[in-house]
Amino acid sequence: MSSPLVLHPDRLLPHDPATRAIARELYADVKGLPIISPHGHTDPAWFASNAPFGNATELLLVPDHYVFRMLYSQGVPMEALGVRSPTADPREAWRLFAQRYHLFRGTPSRMWLDWVFAEAFGIEVRLEAETSDLYYDTITAALATDAFRPRALFERANIEVIATTESPLDTLEHHAAIRASGWQGKVITAYRPDPVVDPEFEGYRANLRAFSDLTGEDCLSWSGYLAAHRQRRAFFAAMGATSTDHGHPTAQTANLSAAEAEALFRQVSAGSFTAAEAELFRAQMLTEMAAMSLDDGLVMQIHPGAFRNHNADVFARLGRDKGADIPMRTEYVHALKPLLDRFGNAADLSIILFTLDESTYARELAPLAGHYPCLKLGPAWWFHDSPEGMRRFRRMTTETAGFYNTVGFNDDTRAFLSIPARHDVARRVDCGFLAELVAEHRIEDWEAAELAQELTVGLVRQAYRL
Repeated sequence: MSSPLVLHPDRLLPHDPATRAIARELYADVKGLPIISPHGHTDPAWFASNAPFGNATELLLVPDHYVFRMLYSQGVPMEALGVRSPTADPREAWRLFAQRYHLFRGTPSRMWLDWVFAEAFGIEVRLEAETSDLYYDTITAALATDAFRPRALFERANIEVIATTESPLDTLEHHAAIRASGWQGKVITAYRPDPVVDPEFEGYRANLRAFSDLTGEDCLSWSGYLAAHRQRRAFFAAMGATSTDHGHPTAQTANLSAAEAEALFRQVSAGSFTAAEAELFRAQMLTEMAAMSLDDGLVMQIHPGAFRNHNADVFARLGRDKGADIPMRTEYVHALKPLLDRFGNAADLSIILFTLDESTYARELAPLAGHYPCLKLGPAWWFHDSPEGMRRFRRMTTETAGFYNTVGFNDDTRAFLSIPARHDVARRVDCGFLAELVAEHRIEDWEAAELAQELTVGLVRQAYRL
């Protein structure tokens, strides 16, 4: 007989009874608040067409690199799971997943998925080999109903706004279709210029030519290239964007003279550059983007520190974002100084810093955000989007940066139904942290109640200008 699937009501809350009681009260006040998802990678085509998801594998396996990277690490080919493999049998892919669900014990993915199974689909037994077909059939049958179309799921999850992430080369036709449809769900975009900023991005020179074609600017000239960015940023803002997003390998910035920047651009746009010159150009472009943000008001997000596509074979066969991005040591104090020397004291500029290097929380990031008016700290992200990762973030940054130099939570996911699950985890963890401060008489209970609201909805609305 299969084991029951039960979500404990006190999961993730402190184990001390007195502190847990405080956390319960705080959580009860915020658990029903709307979800604000200011940074993510869901597909806007889902909301534009509102077509039903095809099956359990299409919805829950194929978009979720957290899931298939774990299975791949245990010898399951990604193609067998349906990743870039349209001929894969989705039911068999689900069986491979179900047979190995024990691999996820203790991971955030297990918590998120169990929440989806129990709360979204009402399944009452655990996922395992014996229940694989039950799960697949239950989920796939539900997806064929109107209640599980993308817009209905958006509304049921109480999502106030969700931001997708698009390249400057994207026409944003799906966002236009959403607007024209009359649906009231708020789906906005974010400007992610990496394909036309990073000289080492595959197809960079072809991307510059496409950038020229799209904007009518000469993107092989420095002035035309910058003008094209300004034009596309304005278009993205007109389509609802309030932020930009920059996934550079490091946090390095530069402040070259106009002549130096133009000469460097000539080299990289011609395809004749060293790795150091590519890094310098990315560094200069962070500063250029900050200047543009000061002009157009778009919030700037910097996501450094990932060695992207570390597995060369997987990248060659299956492309980007296949679970092979690996965290690296990341330095911020010296790296950001050129940008901060120019713009750090601008209170009307908003730059949100993320890290995959937790060693920088207390040493670098919290002191920087605790001083410079333009800086805020993004939440524990990616590999640290977990209960322990969130707790470490709060413990290591709060004493120096406080709560109000942080920006709440974002889910940063392609897996649509994990969004409410992830936000629920963040709310529980934050309420637990606040309860500890109350129990230790470091803040009052009414302050904790205010902070719980701010960490859930207030700070994210303010930071992302939503």
